[in-house]
Amino acid sequence: MKWKNRRASSNVEDRRGSGSGMGGIGTKGMFGGGLGIILILIFALMGGDLGSILSPGITPQDPGGVYQGTPEEQELADFVSVVLADTEDAWTQIFREYNLKPYEKPTLVLFSGSVQSACGTAGSSTGPFYCPGDRKVYIDLSFFQELSQRFGAPGDFAMAYVVAHEVGHHVQTLLGTSQQVQDLRGQLSPTEFNKYLVMLELQADYYAGVWAKYAASQGYLEAGDVEEALNAANAIGDDRLQKNAQGYAVPDSFTHGTSAQRMKWFKLGFQYGDFEHGDTFNTNDL
Repeated sequence: MKWKNRRASSNVEDRRGSGSGMGGIGTKGMFGGGLGIILILIFALMGGDLGSILSPGITPQDPGGVYQGTPEEQELADFVSVVLADTEDAWTQIFREYNLKPYEKPTLVLFSGSVQSACGTAGSSTGPFYCPGDRKVYIDLSFFQELSQRFGAPGDFAMAYVVAHEVGHHVQTLLGTSQQVQDLRGQLSPTEFNKYLVMLELQADYYAGVWAKYAASQGYLEAGDVEEALNAANAIGDDRLQKNAQGYAVPDSFTHGTSAQRMKWFKLGFQYGDFEHGDTFNTNDL
């Protein structure tokens, strides 16, 4: 992905090195269950310094303390800030085209070890997540090494897909989709409700594809980028993760979708780049 020397988002909050206690409310990742990485929305709670080497768009949580990151980590921080800026541009344009209220930009929080959000306290093992309670995306940059080495999904566009997926959850919050799913929690059995969680996650994958189409239209993509995103989507399907962890999959427990479903919906988003084709709640795919 062509990202260097481009605009970085000013909506980045750096909490690395500040840490927080691990008491409080647990969270659940985009990988589902105890597998944890990239958390799904915490529905029950919805609503309810790098100093001198800091990139221009990133503001420290505690200006009195300087977080000493490696050059590689700083490059990752710069990268996700540029990706966030791209999502801002993309969704601002799309919301305008659909005559929606002006797009409200989320904040990206960089943390290390653990972090406190409006959804509770989360550790690095949770992976990147979006909290609707404060409308922020949380990322421990060490996750991207795990994505590459443990899950076999290397590449900068694999990382960009992760950021775009979490921003997709923010779009769902702005459109009211997340709240509509939350309202079903007490009306359905856990198995039936899980199906709606899958629909929500697949739509976030679709929205990640919508952003990728925008990035392509701006000339930011390079050869192999889309394949990197699809490889990441394949690596974090519920079926693949469960089989790798326990040797078998339990479909009734899926909360994010299979590898095939996740790749399919990202590709559809990349193909169409609109809202019309992203209705995962009325499909025979599940």
